[in-house]
Amino acid sequence: MTVTTKGPLPTEPYDVTVVGAGVVGSAIARELAGHHRLRVALVEASGDVGDGTSKANTAILHTGFDAVPGSLESRLVREGQRLLAAYAAESGIPVEPVGALLVAWDDEQLAALPGLLKKAEANAYNDARIIGADEVRSREPHLGEGALGALDVPGESIICPWTTTLAYATQAVRGGVDLHLNCEVEKVGSWESPPPPPPPSDSASDSDPASSGGSDCHELTTPRGAVRTRYLINAAGLHADVLDRRFLGHGAFTVTPRRGQLIVFDKLARDLVRHILLPVPTALGKGVLVAPTVYGNVLLGPTAEELDDKRATGTTEEGLAGLRAKGRRILPSLLDEEVTAVYAGLRAATEHDDYQIHSSPEARYITVGGIRSTGLTASMAIAEYVVGLLADAAGPDLDLTVAGDLDPVGMPNLGEAFPRPYQRADLIATDSAYGSIICHCERVTRGEIRDALISTVPPGSLEGLRRRTRARGGRCQGFYCGAAVRELFDGWGESGAAC
Repeated sequence: MTVTTKGPLPTEPYDVTVVGAGVVGSAIARELAGHHRLRVALVEASGDVGDGTSKANTAILHTGFDAVPGSLESRLVREGQRLLAAYAAESGIPVEPVGALLVAWDDEQLAALPGLLKKAEANAYNDARIIGADEVRSREPHLGEGALGALDVPGESIICPWTTTLAYATQAVRGGVDLHLNCEVEKVGSWESPPPPPPPSDSASDSDPASSGGSDCHELTTPRGAVRTRYLINAAGLHADVLDRRFLGHGAFTVTPRRGQLIVFDKLARDLVRHILLPVPTALGKGVLVAPTVYGNVLLGPTAEELDDKRATGTTEEGLAGLRAKGRRILPSLLDEEVTAVYAGLRAATEHDDYQIHSSPEARYITVGGIRSTGLTASMAIAEYVVGLLADAAGPDLDLTVAGDLDPVGMPNLGEAFPRPYQRADLIATDSAYGSIICHCERVTRGEIRDALISTVPPGSLEGLRRRTRARGGRCQGFYCGAAVRELFDGWGESGAAC
């Protein structure tokens, strides 16, 4: 049960190593943690969990109504939605079942609604229905003029993606997984452990010649040294194809980063929208959505830009202008509200229409690639599926027959629909730090910051602290609280007791 960010790595081989501590990799590590006899590592190139695609998405808990029927994605999203909804309720991850409307703005989009309804039914989602323009207007009174109808999908929800990844990683580490951060995999090779010393001469007749050799392992070269592992699971997200092709010789898919730029509007805009407003897919693409967030803001986006650079997470003037133009038609009043932030995320798009999850038993290796925006919803089901593949590939070589229970986790609430610490007199009476507000935009208290800094998987940066507490994430973006937050962050790192 360790989290390391620097220094040498253990020399003893692991049974299983997962590369990539995004929402999917962390979910897989959590699933493996239930098998207590295994020695498991979770290796991440960044200094924090969930620091890539997982931190910059539209934060929707999908029903899978619009997945390709019969696909692996459709199955795992459907199963994952059920698993994650239950896990969120148990662990304190904020979820709001606001429902979604796919609004038709022209005759082509209106004509597409019956086909989308049939697709939902083919995906075993039977609660969707087509509604007329009058009902659309009554349910979304601030919607722009010209809506002709919509597909109502009541099961769609909004969720906190930051807390989800952190909950998985926390439970994995507490369950015995070693989390190694700042460990970008630069090379993969083989390593054979030295054979054990020969037995005494008088017992040589009892030795098994077949077991006298060393154990062949994958050896992952990282800036912090080598990680040796018997089995390897590649959940490297945007870089999963690189790990396949360059290091292991596989080339089943190519990841083309698809940038999605988004605009975050101030909390005063929250009353303008009641549902997730989804676009109707057409031959020209899916378009952009307007959605509330569990933090009380409103999102507009994303764009869909095919890029070559897997690190191009910056926003552009052209992209944001395009979003504003589309947002003005969907929800005109939204454009009159203050913008809190803009950001961009990269999705791991491939040339295939389905997840790319492949097992190579002879190589003791599993690829988990092409996990697009539905990966958050499907994460727990993906983890179960991958561990099942691992059990089939390893057979008796790994003890995956019985999984023990993991201790439950209770995550700090970041959602506005549930009581926050500053609103809870019981907490404040017990510990006055929960009544001392540091970030006034987001109402983040000294107690919450302290708890994050001493947690099982503590933040390694101010951005990591923001994802755990929302500090510096409000209207002023840290202009007023930034110095105080940094003082607490730096002071805790130096003394261990500054908060």
